[in-house]
Amino acid sequence: MGQGNGLDNEFEEQLKTNSELEAQLAEEQKKSAEYLDKYLRMTAEFQNYKRRADKDKADYGQYANQRLLKRLLDVMDSFDAGFKAIPAQFENEPWVEGMRAVERQLLQILEQEGVTPIDAQGKEFDPNFHEAMFYEPAEGASEGQILDELQRGYMLQDRVLRPTRVKVAKGE
Repeated sequence: MGQGNGLDNEFEEQLKTNSELEAQLAEEQKKSAEYLDKYLRMTAEFQNYKRRADKDKADYGQYANQRLLKRLLDVMDSFDAGFKAIPAQFENEPWVEGMRAVERQLLQILEQEGVTPIDAQGKEFDPNFHEAMFYEPAEGASEGQILDELQRGYMLQDRVLRPTRVKVAKGE
C-alpha cells in the first residue's frame, strides 16, 4: 500500500505539474495572440503612414510651385490689362503681336505646370470657383448669373489656385 500511495502522490504531482504547464501554455498563447495582434496593427499603421507620406510627397511636388505660379498670374493680369488698353489703331502693330506671342508662351508654360483658366463668363456664380466683387441688377439675367469677369481665376490641377473675381446679377 505504501507503494500505491507513492504512485498516487506521484500521479497527483504529475497532474499538478501538467495543470501548471497547461496554465503557462495558455498564458503564453494569450501573450502570443496579443503580440500578433499588435504586430498586425503596427504593420497596418505603417502601411497607412507610408501611403499618406507618399501622397503628401506627391502633393508637395505637385503644389510646391504654387506660390511662384500665383505670382506669374499677376504677370498674366498685366498682359490682360495692357491688351485692353491698346487703342484700336495699334492692335495690328508688330510689337503688339510680339507681346501676344509672349503672353501665349507664358500661358503655355502655366498649362504645362497644370494651371488652367476658370471659365466664368455667363455661368452661374459658384463660391468654390468665383469671388463676387459686385452685385448689381441686370435685365435679362437670372439672379446669380455672372455678368462680367473682373479678374481671371485659375485652377492648379483640381484645386483653385485663384478664384475668378466677378460681377454677379442681383435679383430685383
